Amino acid sequence: MSSPAPTGAAARPVRLLLVEDDDLMRRSFAVALERYGYEVAVAADGLTGLEMFRDGAFDLLILDVLLPGLDGIGLCRRVRENSLVPVLMMSARGDGLDVVAGLEAGADDYVVKPVETYVLVARIRSLLRRATYTPAEADPRPATTTLTFGDLTVDTAGMEVRVAGKPVALTPTELKLLLEFAARPGVVLERHTLLREVWEYGWDGDSRVVDLCVQRLRRKLGRDRIETVRGFGYKLRR
Repeated sequence: MSSPAPTGAAARPVRLLLVEDDDLMRRSFAVALERYGYEVAVAADGLTGLEMFRDGAFDLLILDVLLPGLDGIGLCRRVRENSLVPVLMMSARGDGLDVVAGLEAGADDYVVKPVETYVLVARIRSLLRRATYTPAEADPRPATTTLTFGDLTVDTAGMEVRVAGKPVALTPTELKLLLEFAARPGVVLERHTLLREVWEYGWDGDSRVVDLCVQRLRRKLGRDRIETVRGFGYKLRR
């Protein structure tokens, strides 16, 4: 997975791949994002986007759902076959079908079009922060770096997760969510708390992103690892 370059005079621009079939929207988003200092590559269809992704090194992908050839959901699945790069989905539908499908495919977050540039940039920045997150940023005090819950081991220094000794690949969002649970095992974390801490949403955030990300964690770590407390939220079993 490529990661944003460190800040500083010599840092390279963060590289985004925008896959959007609407010509006007594609050009408008690209120009707006470049004004924020991002380097933006664009594609008008899913197959071209997949080829560009494989040939280049990108820090984040922005994928429209409705794309010719290979749609955004299929493209996200293909990307997730061998990459943990952050993925932001864009949907023109607000009925939830695209949202659920995109998150199940491995996307980290979504926005519904039309979307203001400042909202899009805020989501991008949040995803990039997750991709470079370390627990020391949240709590600089010395602490045990290896946490064990049955056969689940979380190395918070090396940012590695193992189940029964075997490494498990998590996206930045999945890892950040697991770290929130691991920091407070046995404690019920409400959805709005997780939205704030992981996705940096306010109270108006869509809790479906939490539910779908928890489902993905369960598929990777074991279905009984994270317990649902109905009406409240989730907790990691000790």
